[in-house]
Amino acid sequence: MRWRDQRESDNIEDRRSQSGSELGTRIPIGGKGRVVLFIVVLIAGYYGVDLTGLLNSDVIDLNSTPQNSAEYAIDDPQAAKFTSVILASTEDYWSQEFKHLGKTYIPPKLVLYTGSTQTSCGTGQTFMGPFYCSIDKTVYLDTSFYQEMKQRLGGGGDFAQGYVIAHEIGHHVQNLLGTFNQLKQFKQYSDVSDNQLSVRLELQADCYAGLWGNAVQKQNLLEVGDIEQALNTTEAIGDDRLQRQRDGYVVPDSFTHGTSKQRYAWFKKGFDSGSIEQCDTFTE
Repeated sequence: MRWRDQRESDNIEDRRSQSGSELGTRIPIGGKGRVVLFIVVLIAGYYGVDLTGLLNSDVIDLNSTPQNSAEYAIDDPQAAKFTSVILASTEDYWSQEFKHLGKTYIPPKLVLYTGSTQTSCGTGQTFMGPFYCSIDKTVYLDTSFYQEMKQRLGGGGDFAQGYVIAHEIGHHVQNLLGTFNQLKQFKQYSDVSDNQLSVRLELQADCYAGLWGNAVQKQNLLEVGDIEQALNTTEAIGDDRLQRQRDGYVVPDSFTHGTSKQRYAWFKKGFDSGSIEQCDTFTE
């Protein structure tokens, strides 16, 4: 992906020099601890806080072929620059899209940190991966995540890494469009499970990330292999594949993000169509 020499966002806060000492710590969660965590995530989801990434945090595996990967050290300034450029590109896209919808896009802030940092949704930690907090309308990203993708999680590439950021921005878009509040009301009159609603939210964020990818493609910023890397990434982080890798079996009722097939399909639907009307995961 040709991201260098592109506009950078002003909505970046770099806390990497202030972060906690548990740099790179990964906390295994199992047994009763996972049950408690699941309850916390569901409660957070009710209030529009996206912490579902925690549920798969110990088994994330992004199986994709690395090409032109952003090979950043944890404190490399290029990590901040890359993230800032991707964030700016989401700002440009969603500002135009909201204008077409007759609305005004208010960009989120993105906080870079290492180890841990305080958020309005509690303490953010490395093992959580990138996440969005709707209370303070901020995306949090430990920059060691880029190294994680490259070394432990299977590669990725610039565009695939950009997809991960664009996915979290997708949750911000849902927040601005009132999707979280609509789901709260929907839950009062429906027997749809929290897991099913979580999957719908995540798949829509995948579709929104695809819309961003469509805009990047139209700007001729993609290189050979970029699209394949992003699609491989969406497919690799499906709940079914992650559970099978971790446990050797799949429990569909526990899905929070969708299957590999679903995540692949919804990102591609957004990417191919470039139309937000095609991203209604709640009625299909």
